[in-house]
Amino acid sequence: MDRLYTPWRFAYVTGQTDEEGCVFCNRLECDDVEQYVLHRGAHWYIIMNHFPYTNGHMLLVLKRHESTLTACRPEELAEMSQLIWIMETALREAVNPHGVNCGYNGGSSAGAGIPEHFHLHMLPRWSGDTNFMTTIAETRIMPQTLRESYDAIAPVMARLLAKSG
Repeated sequence: MDRLYTPWRFAYVTGQTDEEGCVFCNRLECDDVEQYVLHRGAHWYIIMNHFPYTNGHMLLVLKRHESTLTACRPEELAEMSQLIWIMETALREAVNPHGVNCGYNGGSSAGAGIPEHFHLHMLPRWSGDTNFMTTIAETRIMPQTLRESYDAIAPVMARLLAKSG
């Protein structure tokens, strides 16, 4: 029998995080490699989701503590669109997904886990990446560690960002 270990998810699934304040505001200044930050722009930063749905799950996080897309300023929206394009391009090159999900959950009733701080999700998807484990056991199988996903995506992201100016 194979055993699947995902110890990094324990604090999340049991609700036992010791972090105070906003998890996204707390990442405005941190060790980027330790916290899996891929990029810091003028208005946004890109970070690997610490509790991913699939390998390569990234978040685009507004640097200001706002809760909605409608609170974004024109210059933030302009940078957002460029970064979404770079995120998808990096995923397609680094992990070769069959498809991509991109979006946000506007408010807790829409499924937002952190509704008070606006962020977007970008997830690579593969045919068959959800299976009976997700449906029956409420468990996801992650074939890479978070560090392996970060290490695959980070150099591609850095190259694309350097080319974009």
